[in-house]
Amino acid sequence: MTRIADLELLVRVADLGNLTAAAKALDWSPAAASAAVKRMEEQLGFALFVRSTRSLRLSGEGQRYLPHARAALRALTEGRDEALAGREALSGELHLTVPSDLGRHVLLPWLEQFQERHPALALRLQIGDPLTDLLRRPVDAAIRYGQPAGGSQVALPLLADCRRVLVAAPHYLALRGMPTSPGDMAQHEALRYLMDGEVASRWTVEIAGAPVALPLTGRRVADDGEVVKRWALAGLGIAFKSWPDVAQELASGQLVHVNPHWRGDLSPLNLVVPGRAQLSPALRQLREELRRRLEEFTRAMPR
Repeated sequence: MTRIADLELLVRVADLGNLTAAAKALDWSPAAASAAVKRMEEQLGFALFVRSTRSLRLSGEGQRYLPHARAALRALTEGRDEALAGREALSGELHLTVPSDLGRHVLLPWLEQFQERHPALALRLQIGDPLTDLLRRPVDAAIRYGQPAGGSQVALPLLADCRRVLVAAPHYLALRGMPTSPGDMAQHEALRYLMDGEVASRWTVEIAGAPVALPLTGRRVADDGEVVKRWALAGLGIAFKSWPDVAQELASGQLVHVNPHWRGDLSPLNLVVPGRAQLSPALRQLREELRRRLEEFTRAMPR
């Protein structure tokens, strides 16, 4: 019988198109992931993937099998949630810090639903973009893009393959035009984010497989990610935002993905804790729920 963990790996590899990236996202070693794929293929009696020296893609049989694997995992997750609802609810206090834009517009309703299922759990929520030293402040966990600066802090992946994308309002592009070459960016208003007191003078993208630094000019800089997105929505320029921050606005047409073939740099989303010993039952359940929701939420994300 196919293991649940193996099915999770199959779905993750199919989404990422890369076995190593999928293994990293699930906290597996590459060797264990490779063995799991081999085990599944032996159990199923067909090859799930077509391999070459540079790529990994689903075989025809794998493509037909994948929807059933997704459905099985979804049913198991729903069954687990229903079973857990009958157990003693989580209790105590959970103190989280989350990014301003993602926190307000994506995470907040999910956190409210999580707390509704666990009414004995108190939530203290700190919303803001500045990095938090979890060893110095009374915070149980931080949801943050990128890796923590402190060597002792542990980053547990929520969305390992997340990338940044260039976005702008349709009316801005209608007025100013779409940049067609990297040099064109110098003629546009770059809406920049102030990180650790520094303002970016370049944004890095990948064009035709090579990294390219986009030159930036602009009169607007903010240390709050939501402010940067509001400027973009108002048609004041081009922003470079992590995909989950703008997924809803891209889907609704309020923002446009500028030059999708310009591949933005990685901006992995992590749950950061002071150490693995501080990963409480509440944090473990919350992490699993957020990982599942984020996968569904960002299914259209460019890879």
